[in-house]
Amino acid sequence: MKHEKEPYQSLSEVHGTVDTTQATGKGWRKLLAFFGPAYLVSVGYMDPGNWATDLAGGSQFHYKLIWVLLMSNLMALLLQSLSARLGIVRGRDLAQANRETYPRYINYALYGLAEIAIAATDLAEILGMAIGIQLLTGLPLIWGVLITVLDTFLFLLLQRMGMRKMEAFIIALIAIIGLSFLTEIILAKPDLREVAKGFVPRIPNDTALYIAIGIIGATVMPHNLYLHSALVQTRKIRRDEKGIKRALRMNFIDSAIALNLAFFVNAAILVLAGKVFFESGRTDVGEIRTAHELLKPMLGSELAPVLFAVALIAAGQSSTITGTLAGQIVMEGYLHLRIAPWMRRLLTRLIAVIPAVIVILINGEENIDSLLILSQVILSLQLGFAIIPLIHFTSDKKKMGTFAIKPFTIVLASLITAVIVYLNIRMVIEQASGFFSDSGSLLWKAVIIIAALLYLLLLVVAVVYPLLSKKQAAPLRIHPQATPLSLQQIPEYNQIAVALDFSENDQKLMLHAIGQGNKKTRYILIHVVESAATRIIGKEADDLETRKDQEHLDEYVRQLKEKGIPAIGLLGFNDRAKEIARLVKENQGDMLVIGAHGHSGLKDLIYGQTVDAVRHELDIPVLVVSR
Repeated sequence: MKHEKEPYQSLSEVHGTVDTTQATGKGWRKLLAFFGPAYLVSVGYMDPGNWATDLAGGSQFHYKLIWVLLMSNLMALLLQSLSARLGIVRGRDLAQANRETYPRYINYALYGLAEIAIAATDLAEILGMAIGIQLLTGLPLIWGVLITVLDTFLFLLLQRMGMRKMEAFIIALIAIIGLSFLTEIILAKPDLREVAKGFVPRIPNDTALYIAIGIIGATVMPHNLYLHSALVQTRKIRRDEKGIKRALRMNFIDSAIALNLAFFVNAAILVLAGKVFFESGRTDVGEIRTAHELLKPMLGSELAPVLFAVALIAAGQSSTITGTLAGQIVMEGYLHLRIAPWMRRLLTRLIAVIPAVIVILINGEENIDSLLILSQVILSLQLGFAIIPLIHFTSDKKKMGTFAIKPFTIVLASLITAVIVYLNIRMVIEQASGFFSDSGSLLWKAVIIIAALLYLLLLVVAVVYPLLSKKQAAPLRIHPQATPLSLQQIPEYNQIAVALDFSENDQKLMLHAIGQGNKKTRYILIHVVESAATRIIGKEADDLETRKDQEHLDEYVRQLKEKGIPAIGLLGFNDRAKEIARLVKENQGDMLVIGAHGHSGLKDLIYGQTVDAVRHELDIPVLVVSR
């Protein structure tokens, strides 16, 4: 199968690490090899942001909005299957596909919107976990928010343990959430006939519409579409027609099971709120803390509020992990910018923590749940910009080949998109009209009008540009047999760069470098100085370390020249990865030999990941020599 050229693989740390080609047996055993990605996606469908909208919907409108949850779940199943299809067939995540299709500035806008969606998601997770911690321990909410920063290290640990262990951890948290609400429903004893009536579609009033849009935003989340298209690539599959069809089928089953579990959790929260609060006349319960306080007296159980708080923490913790992965995918796909996972996690968390802390400091802990609902409405506003490109990409026969979606699926997905965009525009118009009638601020009115026009313009571009694009791509082909190999043009390397650190490993690196060269090859010896002086004044420094490093390089060059081997020595300063890449490019190196630093755990965080950073800056072969 021909792959499109890409700078690096999506989630390269875990790309193709779960081998499904070796799965033996039939039925459930083969299915288990594919199980996992959809569960990581599903936690976004039951995060704390959903709780606020579900509680508000159940307490104010009884069971009347259950149909919205069901509709959202069916929409999610279709859209997530399209996302998985893109990743399986094209080997692309949604961010990478967008970058290759849209113009640069449109991609910047799409990237910015995706980051806003991820920040809104993380805000909901922070607030949910902080509220859960407060309910269990009594700590002030602001302390709970600050404690959530520490889960950066949990994410890092899980990522190092491998994809399967991360998936197992997430599934365990989902089990905690599911069992908690199953127990709550058993204690509440709702009338199932009344619940069934809630599946009849209706929107009682404008407040219900606002909550319904929040439910859609909380359920069908834009960052999950980026996430799923990358997670399915953690499975190594057979790249023939039969293997791809099997992967698509298994991932659909995986998604159906996982998203139905998420629907059960959301429905359980709404039904619980409808039974306990609406039927007792407490239609004002839209806040998580209020719900927690009332569960004990209304259900007569000490267990109910504890389970509620535990499930809330589990939901927030599981969602925050997948939100970080989505952030990594979006940044790398749109910007081709790769940073250390722990730094990405910390950055994402701080972006969400800062507004949460500001809101708490200014307004106190009251009405914090309204911030949760607002975060979900923000997510809903971003959905069109993820769904529209996804439909374009998966319906493109030139790139998807026989795996392009059928006309019926295109129409259905387009209808879903139209409904979401219409509801969003209607909500914005209604909210803006109220503001325009009450406010006398011309500045904010102008800002709202300009933002609305830009929103509509970007939607039009997202729809139209792929249709008008003149970029031609070769059709996707499935090859029944391997392509014959031609060994007539074996490359020769005439400029081999060697990154040295003046340790006992330098000899090994030089031997490997010389082994790749020929009699005419020139060797470019590179060392990066990272002294205190060079960090301030760079290459102008003339400190002892710089002089000694230059002497080391000169000695290596002298020894090579004595043996008839052409060589030069070059110093770089401060940023190891960038300087190595710069010196290789400037001296037209056609191969780089570099040593793996050999660190793990904490040292890897401190010393960084030079090899990966350099590798993605260069388009020449890089030979990594282990130490």
